[in-house]
Amino acid sequence: MSLTDEMDTALPEVRSAKLGRYMLDSAQKNGILLAFVVVVIVFSILQPAFLSPSNLTNLVLQYAYVLILALGMLMVIVLAQIDLSVGSVIALTGAVAAVVCVRGGAPWWAGVLAALGVGLLVGLWQGFWVAVVGIPGFIVSLGGMLIFRGLAQLLLDYKSLSPFGGVYYDISNGFLNGLFGGDGFDVFTLVIFAIAVVGYAASQWKARLGQIKYRQTVAPWPAFLAKLVVVAVVALAFAWQISHNRGLPVILIILAVFIMVYGLLMGRTGFGRHIYAIGGNILAAQLSGVKVKWVTFWTFVNMGFLAAVAGIVYSARMNGAQPAAGNGFELDAIAACFIGGASTTGGIGRIGGAVIGGLIMAVISNGMQLMGVSQGVQPVVKGLILTIAVAFDLWNRRRSATVAG
Repeated sequence: MSLTDEMDTALPEVRSAKLGRYMLDSAQKNGILLAFVVVVIVFSILQPAFLSPSNLTNLVLQYAYVLILALGMLMVIVLAQIDLSVGSVIALTGAVAAVVCVRGGAPWWAGVLAALGVGLLVGLWQGFWVAVVGIPGFIVSLGGMLIFRGLAQLLLDYKSLSPFGGVYYDISNGFLNGLFGGDGFDVFTLVIFAIAVVGYAASQWKARLGQIKYRQTVAPWPAFLAKLVVVAVVALAFAWQISHNRGLPVILIILAVFIMVYGLLMGRTGFGRHIYAIGGNILAAQLSGVKVKWVTFWTFVNMGFLAAVAGIVYSARMNGAQPAAGNGFELDAIAACFIGGASTTGGIGRIGGAVIGGLIMAVISNGMQLMGVSQGVQPVVKGLILTIAVAFDLWNRRRSATVAG
């Protein structure tokens, strides 16, 4: 037998070994995704109503603000900072929108612009103290948490202000349906999700070609195709379910746009790479010419902007503003990032991981509510999950350091 024949005979075994190694590496890298799947399966078994069309729709409507906050919080955490004020900013921006629209009688867009403007001012304020003066973000945002909560209470005179109604209300409660008809289900929802799946597959194929071009390691064909099939099946199954309820939620479209934009920002731009560089090693970033103060400043401005967006989404969902709105929301956003794989020391974290972490928090909260778990037990469970996630991060980094040593 020639050497070529021996190689041909061994080729299936080589391919099998390569596929096995890839699957093991993927399981380690995508453990958070596997955890999400497990959580969904567990609650589906414990509470069959969990996967019902109405509950999946409510899941999107009720927890969109967590995912929006997590996008900005991830950037702050990767920068090796923290922002504890976002819950209070949600209350403040919602109060501003209510004062403008409900009390002042202005159109919905005026309330949105006013809330966004206040969020940007909050980001400018905190960014100045952190980036220019040099006060740690923990301290600045702790002070901001008190300041902005107090301002929200003063604006609302310690009382709720409602209702918004109209277009503002539809930001979080509106649906796009019936455009393409459908008998018992909404065809438009299925079409939009099908287009999204095709777009995802095209982007993955383009990325694969780029990796091959630059001689980078790519997934074996079976694993690559399996990933596309799984994503397509899950996405279309979700679309099929919600199409039987009220159709495509407006907030889901808004959320998808934000996720795509910030995924590109962190993964494809110099600004995103500079955030990772600063969080990984600030001294090395400075020596490499990264404008640390500038990047830090705009990261906090961005966090203020996204907190304002979350404030608009939450106040629209509640159809009013409350002085106590946003209590504890900063903890949900922080937990989403850490559960999604962000490092406590900065420099590590992905937008996709933060989104999945936020979905895990949402699924756990929703599942426990469906099961009738008491309000006292729910935060205990969330706290335990966050502690385990951070402990796993520390263990994983120590193991990596040991292997590297």
